[in-house]
Amino acid sequence: MEDIWQTLYDAAKAVLNARRISDYVTAGEVAAAIRSKSGRIYTGVCVDTCSTLGICAERSAIFAMLTAGEQEIDKVLAILPDGSSGAPCGACRELMVQLMPQTYHDIEIMMDMETRRTVRLGDITPDWWIP
Repeated sequence: MEDIWQTLYDAAKAVLNARRISDYVTAGEVAAAIRSKSGRIYTGVCVDTCSTLGICAERSAIFAMLTAGEQEIDKVLAILPDGSSGAPCGACRELMVQLMPQTYHDIEIMMDMETRRTVRLGDITPDWWIP
């Protein structure tokens, strides 16, 4: 049986590549993998800029999913620079809520790959502003 979390971790790890693009932009310090409801996996990396034009790895992966014609998220995993995993930021959570206002509660997020601790988006974003 496939270990989907390991598959997501490996997909994100494959694009984790911290680098300086210019004096103003860095990329790849954080990587993410999203599994859509169809089972396809999408990856993305963070892009940090000296202004607010950057993007988180999770949103980068979500945009790749949207570009491919899908919009329903099943699972989310992000890898931090030290190789650990963690929760999406507020902006990433907000995008997921707005994409799936009736079912965002069910999105599963890997909080700690080492212990395999997961949470549902609804558990860490209860009573969002969308009814």
